[in-house]
Amino acid sequence: MAKKPTVGWIGLGKMGVPMAHNALKAGYPLTVYNRSRAKTETLAKAGAAVADSPAALARAAQIIISMISDDAALAAITEGETGLLQAAKAGSCYIDMSTVSPAASARVAGLAAERGIGYLRAPVSGGVVLAAAGTLTILVSGTAADLERARPLLETMGKKLYHVGEAEQARYVKLALNMMVGVTAAMMGEALAFAERSGMDWDGMLEVIGNSAIASPLVGYKLQPLQQRDFTPTFSAAQMAKDFDLVLEAARETSTPMPLTAMVRQGWSAMIASGRGEDDFFGYVQVMEELSGLTPRR
Repeated sequence: MAKKPTVGWIGLGKMGVPMAHNALKAGYPLTVYNRSRAKTETLAKAGAAVADSPAALARAAQIIISMISDDAALAAITEGETGLLQAAKAGSCYIDMSTVSPAASARVAGLAAERGIGYLRAPVSGGVVLAAAGTLTILVSGTAADLERARPLLETMGKKLYHVGEAEQARYVKLALNMMVGVTAAMMGEALAFAERSGMDWDGMLEVIGNSAIASPLVGYKLQPLQQRDFTPTFSAAQMAKDFDLVLEAARETSTPMPLTAMVRQGWSAMIASGRGEDDFFGYVQVMEELSGLTPRR
């Protein structure tokens, strides 16, 4: 049996921890790095080594993965003397699985190419539950050769892999999906406030929605939390605001009009301004209830 390549993992947030655990459980020798070292403890106890910097991690890895928060974090871990691209060996492969802008990703692509490092953009669709189960959907762009090399590792985290192009296509697809997810939350928020205002029973309306033409995996996943008025974040309004900003920025660069996206973006601002920025993005319904003269129930 061929020896598995050594893997370096950067970013141990809500998604990164279960994804890295799945790689470790599949037998990949793993080194991890996180800006807050305390977050590396559970993986260290499971057998992962811990690096002091992205560069130190890159020197020890044949495949490097990052799952970080935004463009600034991507630049911080890839560039400069402590950045992974400075230290990674020619012929290694870097996979970023974060949701970042196409522009920031293209900069990384150029730097990686200069150093002979393979680069895959591999953002994911799915939340923490799917990350733990290893059943995420992974959107990949980059060369077919780099993808085939990384496929066994990616398959420890994802049930479905889509190769959508060789450049930044995966970034655009991911942002388009997140835009549709966010618009769905806004649409349901308006519909539920409308139904409440008319006197419709909350649970009854949700049951109807779940058995109607609008039902979808996303809607089905959110029905129980909505029934319980549980807005514990699986993905926060603040995170959704960041992604909508990325969508609108990329749309300006491609001269793509996105009036609906721009309008819904204001709803995330309303959630943040009302102290609900760290609530789940489906908490959008509370803003619509307040605008409708209803008292949001917890």
